[in-house]
Amino acid sequence: MRKRLLKYLACPACGGSLELSGVTASDGSHVLEGDLACASCRAQFPITRGIPRFAAVERLDADKAATAANFGWQWQHFTQEDQKYNDQFLGWIAPVTSEFFQDKIVLEGGCGKGRHTQLVAAWGAKEVIGADLSAAVETAFAATRHLDNAHVIQADIYQLPIKKEVDYAFSVGVLHHLPDAHRGFLSLAAKVKSGGHLSAWVYGAENNEWITRWVSPMRERLTSRINPRVLLHLSKLPTALVYLATKLVYRPLNRVAGGRVARYLFYNDYLLAISGFGWKEQHTIVFDHLVAPTAHYIPREEFEQWWRDIDATEVSIQWHNQNSWRGFGRV
Repeated sequence: MRKRLLKYLACPACGGSLELSGVTASDGSHVLEGDLACASCRAQFPITRGIPRFAAVERLDADKAATAANFGWQWQHFTQEDQKYNDQFLGWIAPVTSEFFQDKIVLEGGCGKGRHTQLVAAWGAKEVIGADLSAAVETAFAATRHLDNAHVIQADIYQLPIKKEVDYAFSVGVLHHLPDAHRGFLSLAAKVKSGGHLSAWVYGAENNEWITRWVSPMRERLTSRINPRVLLHLSKLPTALVYLATKLVYRPLNRVAGGRVARYLFYNDYLLAISGFGWKEQHTIVFDHLVAPTAHYIPREEFEQWWRDIDATEVSIQWHNQNSWRGFGRV
């Protein structure tokens, strides 16, 4: 933890200021071991291996704990990087561009392995704070430790230990895995200062009826309960089917006759979007869809209501890859 992060931290219990204490290890840039103490309610939070810890996973509700455990394992295993992450990320947060981040205080709700944290830092954010509940923070910290403007904390998105000083907050692929996705959205929005902006990307209910009818029951009752190491190998079979389909069918047909034939293919927009990725990333995508105990598919009408609930203006809600919703607005 870099000491200047204290400027943006607040006690998740009472909102009080936090003070650094009991530092036992540092490397010159980061406090590696120590404590954060609330000046108001005296609550204490440890800094372990360079990461401030504001949430104890063992004290969570069963569904949140299971989600954190499964995704934590996933992002500690799938640590690869890909040059296509740049365009993929911008696709999820459009109309935001890379230039938008310049000199902004940015909060990421659910940073996973830190791939978007790295991009935001490289695009000139003044500070970017990546928060995640799972053990993925270990991977995220290792990936961003060298970046002077990047910070990683372990925290529950429902109780973010952040002051209301954020210029821009975003959450990509996280809210729909929460027990209460709407509550997570409201919590993230509450940290954005007046006039700031917010982005969210979520699974859409529309065009995903086949998933909610066939895949979700299997995921809820079976695959999310399997040991991740076992699921890692079992998921190679559906990955092989997806990989072959995207490489041998979807990508070639979208290049023929202006894609006029391909548009009739099942789930064409999404499968074309992932067709440029190699085996490792497609395996990550398939595994991701099988490992989560909770996954909500949000109708557009419900997603629109989220933005009305925070009185957002200049709201842009767009259909992405014919299977998900991306939203952007001023808070």
